[in-house]
Amino acid sequence: MESMSDDRLSLLRRGPRFAELGDDELAGAHELATERSFACRETLFREGEEAEEFLVVLAGRVKLTQLGSDGQEVIARFLGPGDMCAAVAIFPGGTYPATAEAVEETRALGWRREPIDALLRRYPAFAVRAMRVLSERVRELQDRVRELSTERVAQRIARALVRLARQVGRPVEEGVLLDLPLTREDLANMTGTTLYTVSRVLTEWETAGIVRTRRRRVVIRRPHGLVSIAEDLPDPAPPGQREGSTT
Repeated sequence: MESMSDDRLSLLRRGPRFAELGDDELAGAHELATERSFACRETLFREGEEAEEFLVVLAGRVKLTQLGSDGQEVIARFLGPGDMCAAVAIFPGGTYPATAEAVEETRALGWRREPIDALLRRYPAFAVRAMRVLSERVRELQDRVRELSTERVAQRIARALVRLARQVGRPVEEGVLLDLPLTREDLANMTGTTLYTVSRVLTEWETAGIVRTRRRRVVIRRPHGLVSIAEDLPDPAPPGQREGSTT
């Protein structure tokens, strides 16, 4: 049991709102939390509902989605162990800006209204750190809006995969595995395009040896090639050196 608690404290320490807390403060924050379990595809909270709890993911993956003006679901980001969501719950009267859904079995620590108030009374600087995280999320959304309005579809898809590689990428023999369930429909919802377009682009990239898709999994075989597409730069690998290329 002690090692399980140590694992939780280690995950909390990785989070930006807890990173500067000392061991005693961290343990105090942990004592105020409640562990939650969610089945695959279970909803943690819904966009527009009153924000009553913020969470830290202990295990599993969570998908954050928002509804666009046309009613289409847009994937904002994926969360994994150590990530936090619903920081808006720190401040009374807010609503959840997105819907959170577990994409695999997930465990999380949650702080509801009274524990949040106790946490803020004990550690006033916590609210400042929460505001920093919220401001980072706003900048992320601004970047996404700019991407959707100014970039080519292939560039948007490449950026989404590069972003996921930084968040959940794991080195494997073939390259970098995006270690979460990811469908082509998910990519379409992340990049504001159609399933057909995502399938066409991924097929082209598979032929060029840039990616390999499996059942709900993506392996980036040539990360530098994908970054070049994302940044609209020339591919650094000469055609004769590209896996899957023909000359």
